[in-house]
Amino acid sequence: MYTFFLHFHSGLRWLILLAAVIVVIKSLIGLFSGGSYSKFDKITAISFTMLMRVQFVIGIVLYFFLSPYTTRFTFNMSDATERFWSVEHILLMFFAIGAAEMGSKISKKSDDAVVKFKFQSILFGISLLLMIIGIPWDRV
Repeated sequence: MYTFFLHFHSGLRWLILLAAVIVVIKSLIGLFSGGSYSKFDKITAISFTMLMRVQFVIGIVLYFFLSPYTTRFTFNMSDATERFWSVEHILLMFFAIGAAEMGSKISKKSDDAVVKFKFQSILFGISLLLMIIGIPWDRV
């Protein structure tokens, strides 16, 4: 079961990164061109945040129930691999999800397209950056 969840979690990241890049670029284009907030913009933002939520649930299952790095609760901070999985990865991804959720909530509440694009580009961009930092690239 661990292998299935790990592969699903690992594979889903590519879809999330693609969605994040699309929504950030689309938001920046909308912001600088003064375009209107279209249905496509709404769908891409919702898709990105929904994928992040699914990834979060899978990650929590891995972290608390299945991962050999975190279910032992030893948290050997001198071991770089164990520190990465026990602390760094989950904290970076937690903040990435928080930034994505804030961007989504703020853009939903605003009626102004410029405000929507501005907060989506900033907060979804921060989320993308945190994800890129927190991905274990040596294990891709």
